[in-house]
Amino acid sequence: MGASCCDTHHHAEIDDRRQRAIHRRVLWVVLAINAAMFVFEVGAGLASGSAALVADSLDFLGDAANYAISLFVVGLALKWRSRAALAKAMTMGVLGVWVIGVAAWNIYAGTTPHAYTMGVVGFSALLANAASFGLLWRFRAGDSNMRSAWICTRNDVVSNLAVLLAALGVFGTGSGWPDIVVAAIMGSLAIQGAVIVTRQALSELRPARAVPAE
Repeated sequence: MGASCCDTHHHAEIDDRRQRAIHRRVLWVVLAINAAMFVFEVGAGLASGSAALVADSLDFLGDAANYAISLFVVGLALKWRSRAALAKAMTMGVLGVWVIGVAAWNIYAGTTPHAYTMGVVGFSALLANAASFGLLWRFRAGDSNMRSAWICTRNDVVSNLAVLLAALGVFGTGSGWPDIVVAAIMGSLAIQGAVIVTRQALSELRPARAVPAE
């Protein structure tokens, strides 16, 4: 009986190490994708005058930072992973509010971006995020640390589709309003994701209620 228990514990420990190694490999890949896309998209966004592209590039930057945090806490106790998720949720929320502020500023400035650049860069960003989304799909129901990484990428895919629609809208109307609407949607998605991750992280940090003795 004792040997069987020890074997079970040993196998469980090996499985846990393998799972952490898989987490790290996936996070390193999506970290590299997001860091590269930030550099590419922020330059294109500033050159084209697109608030949606600049907002999306900052989202890539925020995601890269979030994946770096996730890498640091993989394998640590649940409380540390949950605290890291809270930090990431705060980042997501701040970026969401900032993006909405950028959209408001573009309304004031009356900026009209270059539709062609928006379309090309938006499609490239969609491909990058689709790859990250596929890599993180299996972790969508994991702990708050890995789930937050998946939510970030999910939001990015939706945002990229919206950027492409905005590019079509700007091209068809010659107005900057489609770009502004998309930036506002991206900000709202970030805030929603921050709320979801915060709730799960807090539930993981909440001490388990003591079971009354019978």
